[in-house]
Amino acid sequence: MKFALVTTVILASFCLLNPAHAGSIDKGRVIVEKANCAACHGAGLNAPILPAYPKLAGQYVDYLYYSLKAYKVGNSNAQYGRNNAVMGSQVQAYTDADLQDISAYIASLPGNFVIKK
Repeated sequence: MKFALVTTVILASFCLLNPAHAGSIDKGRVIVEKANCAACHGAGLNAPILPAYPKLAGQYVDYLYYSLKAYKVGNSNAQYGRNNAVMGSQVQAYTDADLQDISAYIASLPGNFVIKK
C-alpha cells in the first residue's frame, strides 16, 4: 500500500514539473516560415535587416513566449503589453499554443548571444 502511494505521488510530481504544452519545434518551424519572420529578423532569425530589430535565434523560450504574448496584448494592458504595430499585427492570429510552438522553434536555433561575466 505504501509503495503504491509513494509511486503515485512521484509520478504525479513529474506531471506537475512539466508544462502541459511545452511547444513543438516542428510546428513552430512551419508557422515561422509561413509568417516569413526572416524578412525582418534575417537568415536563421539571427541577422536582422535593421539594427533596431532583435536577434531571436537561441533566445530563452520563456522570454520569447512572453514577448510574443505581450505583443498580442498590445495597448490593452499598459503594464504587460508591448506596443509595436508590426509585431502586434503579426501575432494576432495565433493561439497561445501557436506562440509556444513558435518560441520553442526559435529557441532551438543556434544563436550567437554573448554573456559577459
